[in-house]
Amino acid sequence: MGDHDDGSQDQGAKTGHQLLEGLGERRGPRDTSKFIDGSELGLEATTPIDLSQCQSYSELLTQMRDTAFGGRQLGEAADVLEAMVRDDDCLVVGTFSGAMTVAKQGLVLCDMIDHGMVDVVVSTGALMAHGLIEATGMRHYKAPADLDDRQMYYLGFDRVYDTLELEKNLDDLEVIFKGLLAQWPDDQIACSRSLCELLGRYLQDNVTGRGILRSAADQNVPVYVPAFTDSELGLDFALHNRRRRAQGEKPIAFDPFLDLEDFTGRVERAKRIGIFTIGGGVPRNWAQQVCPYIDLIATRQGASGNLHRFRYAVRICPEPVHWGGLSGCTYSEGVSWGKFVPPAEGGRFAEVAADATIAWPLLVAGVLERLQRKGQP
Repeated sequence: MGDHDDGSQDQGAKTGHQLLEGLGERRGPRDTSKFIDGSELGLEATTPIDLSQCQSYSELLTQMRDTAFGGRQLGEAADVLEAMVRDDDCLVVGTFSGAMTVAKQGLVLCDMIDHGMVDVVVSTGALMAHGLIEATGMRHYKAPADLDDRQMYYLGFDRVYDTLELEKNLDDLEVIFKGLLAQWPDDQIACSRSLCELLGRYLQDNVTGRGILRSAADQNVPVYVPAFTDSELGLDFALHNRRRRAQGEKPIAFDPFLDLEDFTGRVERAKRIGIFTIGGGVPRNWAQQVCPYIDLIATRQGASGNLHRFRYAVRICPEPVHWGGLSGCTYSEGVSWGKFVPPAEGGRFAEVAADATIAWPLLVAGVLERLQRKGQP
C-alpha cells in the first residue's frame, strides 16, 4: 500500500474498513499470506521514550502519549486537559477527593486555580480542612514505623496511611472557624460555598502564604463541599450551633440546595462544560449529576433549556471499574446517563488509572508549560 505525493491511494489499495470486512465470520486456520502491517489499518505506532530528547515535563508527556499502559493514559490526558483549558467557551469543573492535602498536593490545586485551569472546585470537606491547616502554617508529619495506632491515639496523632494529622491542628482550626461563625449574620442561610468564601477571605486577610481557599477567593472560583457534614469543618459547624442553642441563641441555618442551584446556574450559562477529577466519590458524582438534573428540569417541569453534557473529561483514579462504584466507573458508562458527550459526537475523554500523588503533579506541570509557552498566563 503506497502513498503518492498527492495523497491518493495506489490503484486497488483497500481502506482499513475494507480490510476488516468479513473477518468476523472467518473460521479455521489463518492464512499467513493475508497478514498485514498495522499501518494498513491506520494504526498509530508506539515509540520508545528517549529521555535525551526530553527537556521539559511537556515533552516527556508528549513522548509518553506514544508508549503504553498508564504512561500512554497520562500523555493523552495532557492533550485533553490542554484542549479543555484552551477552550474559552468551556466552564472547567474540578472535583477532588482523597487525602490530597495531607499528601501535600494542595499547591498543585492552587496552581490550577491561579492559572485558570479550573473555574469551579467541588471537593470533600476533609481535603479543604487539611488544606486550611496547611495554609495557616500548621504541619503534617511522616508517620514513624515504631509507633502503633493505639500509641498514636494517646499522643494526639491521627494517621492517614503514612502521614500524621495532629489533633491539636484540628483544635486550632476550630478556634479560627468558631471566631468567623460568631460574626455570621443572623438572617443569612449558610451553604458550603458561602462558608468556603468566608474561610478564603480569612486567609486573604490573615495569612501571607498560599492555600486552596485563598487562591479560590483571589480568582473568584466557587468551592462546593456537597458532603459538608462529613468533615471536620462540618463537625465544627455543628458544635458551634450546639453552643448557640445551649445559650438560647438561634442556630445558623444551613441549606445544601443553595449549592446545588448555584452550581446548576453556572453550568446552564456555559456554552460548553468540562470536568477534571482526582479520585471519585461524592465530589465527582455531585458535579456530574448536574447534567441529568438540568435534563429533568426540562422533562419533568416543562422548562426550556439546552442539553448540557460534559464535552471534555479527565480523571486520575486507581479504582478499578469492576467493583461497580462511581469512583471507578468509566466515562463511557456516564454517556448512558446523559452526563457526557459521546466521542462519536465530539466528546474527548482521558482516564488515568494511577496514584494521583504521582500522576497529578506531572500532568499539571506539563500542561502549564504548554500554556505558558503559548502565551497564556
